[in-house]
Amino acid sequence: MTVVSSGSAEDLVRAKAVLLDPGVGKRRLGPEALRTALVDLHDFWLASRCAAIGLNEKASLVAVGALGRRELAPYSDLDLVLLHDGRQDVDRLADQLWYPLWDAGIGLDHSVRTPGQAVQVAATDLRAAFGLLELRHIAGDPALSDKVSTAVRQAWRAGIRNRFDELADAAHARWTKVGDVAHRVEPDLKNGHGGLRDIQLIDALAAAQLVDRPAGDVLEARRLLLDVRTELHRISGRARDVLRAQEADEVATTLEIADRFELARALSGAARSVAFAAEVGLRQARGALPRRGLAALRRAPVRRPLDTGVVEHAGEVTLARDAAAARDPALVLRVAATAARTGLPVAAGTLHRLADTAPELREPWPRAALGELLSLLGTGRPLVDVVESLDRTGLWGRLFPEWGAVRDLPPRDRAHVWTVDRHLVEVTAQAARLTTRVARPDLLLVGSLLHDIGKGRGGDHSVVGESLAVQVGRRLGFSEPDVDVLGAMVRHHLLLPHTATRRDLDDPATVTRVVETLETAVPGAGSLLLELLEALAEADSLGTGPGVWSPWKRVLIGDLVRRCRALLAGEPLPAPSAPSAPELDLARAVVDDGRPQLRVDDTVDPATVLVAMADRVGSLAATAGVLALHSLEVHAAELYAVSAHGGGLPASVPDGVAMFAFTVSPRFGGLPDPALMRSDLVRTIDGSLVLADALARKERDYAPMAPSGEPAAPPRVLWFDDEATGAVVLELRATDRIGLLHRVAAALEDCSADLRWARVATLGASVVDSFCIDAGDAGVLPAQRRRIEQAVLAAAR
Repeated sequence: MTVVSSGSAEDLVRAKAVLLDPGVGKRRLGPEALRTALVDLHDFWLASRCAAIGLNEKASLVAVGALGRRELAPYSDLDLVLLHDGRQDVDRLADQLWYPLWDAGIGLDHSVRTPGQAVQVAATDLRAAFGLLELRHIAGDPALSDKVSTAVRQAWRAGIRNRFDELADAAHARWTKVGDVAHRVEPDLKNGHGGLRDIQLIDALAAAQLVDRPAGDVLEARRLLLDVRTELHRISGRARDVLRAQEADEVATTLEIADRFELARALSGAARSVAFAAEVGLRQARGALPRRGLAALRRAPVRRPLDTGVVEHAGEVTLARDAAAARDPALVLRVAATAARTGLPVAAGTLHRLADTAPELREPWPRAALGELLSLLGTGRPLVDVVESLDRTGLWGRLFPEWGAVRDLPPRDRAHVWTVDRHLVEVTAQAARLTTRVARPDLLLVGSLLHDIGKGRGGDHSVVGESLAVQVGRRLGFSEPDVDVLGAMVRHHLLLPHTATRRDLDDPATVTRVVETLETAVPGAGSLLLELLEALAEADSLGTGPGVWSPWKRVLIGDLVRRCRALLAGEPLPAPSAPSAPELDLARAVVDDGRPQLRVDDTVDPATVLVAMADRVGSLAATAGVLALHSLEVHAAELYAVSAHGGGLPASVPDGVAMFAFTVSPRFGGLPDPALMRSDLVRTIDGSLVLADALARKERDYAPMAPSGEPAAPPRVLWFDDEATGAVVLELRATDRIGLLHRVAAALEDCSADLRWARVATLGASVVDSFCIDAGDAGVLPAQRRRIEQAVLAAAR
């Protein structure tokens, strides 16, 4: 360390640079060793500097914040407090300490305090109080540092009753603003719910002697959070708390974790441990607050019976004195169901007692245990927090050993905002609102809980999940016919949404295939399975993320279900709908005027744009481009042709009229003027408006940036064959951008792909667009398929 003995802050910066990049062929320090080295380096420089300027009697330098906790990341600011007790030259000491650090470009948060001022600021500023509770002596008079540390801690303990509400409100406000570390795609490792600030919160409550110091699982979580934050600083070259997707793979590599998904899983588990400990800590601390005055004379809270073996005590659900899990196999689930039903948290001591004493349920479960499980699942939103508390204490995994593979498993696509296990609980909470729509609410709730249980094991998660659902259903005590339905729900939970968005619902073969699948899966129970799958499709979408359950998706699935019910009942399928009067009016106007026609229906939300034009190559691309040019986001699109024969149009129009119905909403502001849109569509058709140039300018000026600069996910094309008609369906999954539908439609039309229909779904920042291509007599040959796919992918990029 002699490299910094001269007191030059530039030497400190150079020594720090060597620690971060030791040079070619030299071993790089791991994150924990790097933090230790950085702390030692700064301690040594600061102590040397203090000795050089004469900081000794009646003055001391203490570290708070990251340096005080020995958690210094590479680009953390230095939080320093110069304490003094009557030194007249304190301003000189401060200048000689702070200015070299500023001149060297080192981030510095500093203050100068007397002992009384330190205690006063800790009493009025929570953030300052947290820092001073963790102060660490660096140099100067150690007795002065100890004096301030002792005074601050005594004042903190003495005043905690009056400050507790402020502390709890600040924590909840931060959680609401920043969100969960466990479930954010780009988590804030420091400020998020379950982040490093929550560990400081637990430490502060422990300093007030209200709770114990953090347990082992929280300390392990702290180490991982610190390691990730340390590597994030090192990789990004600056102070960063938010882990972005493009940096996560490199962070994972340096920590010897397989990839960013495994890193996300590890972070999720760590953050959930911290979040649970912080929430429990706040509840325990509130109950442990010292009582004064008349409050000290009040009787202790009474125990109010809630259910068999379950009581309320001090605002928490706890066990009755004579309750014993060994004698009452349904007790764990009864406690959970009662907590969800009443909205009261389960006491931490009760959870740990049950975790220690509750035996595994025998197979099949007693009927009472299944009843309590269904009661729990049927509570809706309160279910989420209760399952979280059971899972954090090992009780949920004891009930469902299959849960281990999906616990903290991150999603693989950006439409999902939750880890897989949390998604299952969120979907079940959504399904609880739909139980009155189905004949078997019990099967809906359990099927929702298990529908993605096959993920994380390799292979098709629906197929793997079916066998697991059968296994769980038998263990819960369902009858064999019910177990078959549960297995079929999990196996086919994507049947309705995938069919509705990838197939032509006017084609009888589409409906027949769905009905045959249902009847084959559970002979004689096709109607029941259809009803359950419809509700599950809605709950699954609502529990995935915002915008996934769109009006477009609801209408498509509803239409498919109605057709399937008709076929199951032996009724004839509805004939393809004839063009409506407004559609025919627009089509006739195309014939009369010779130019495209456009109408906006803003009586529905989202609005509908109906377009009619001569059916020619490039019509879909032109229309989609004009909508994008007018800042309309397309949520859904349908295309079809109004025939000259049988459509009410003159036979002199051999190619008919192309009709497009777009479900749209403005990206900002209100809906554009239909006359201006029609004018631009006419100009596009006659060539006076070059859409490619106009859209390029639009995208350059108005395209939203990806969050925190996150790179767009690479587009992907999937193919689905329609055996009944010979057509094929191309499905594009890509990141949304202005004019994407225009570019993809143009690519398909350039490849001479004969489109039967197209459906578009925008899911937040992503799109799932389906295009049905008429294969003709020869079918779409592999070479043609590759050419189309390459063109579509190039357009999507």
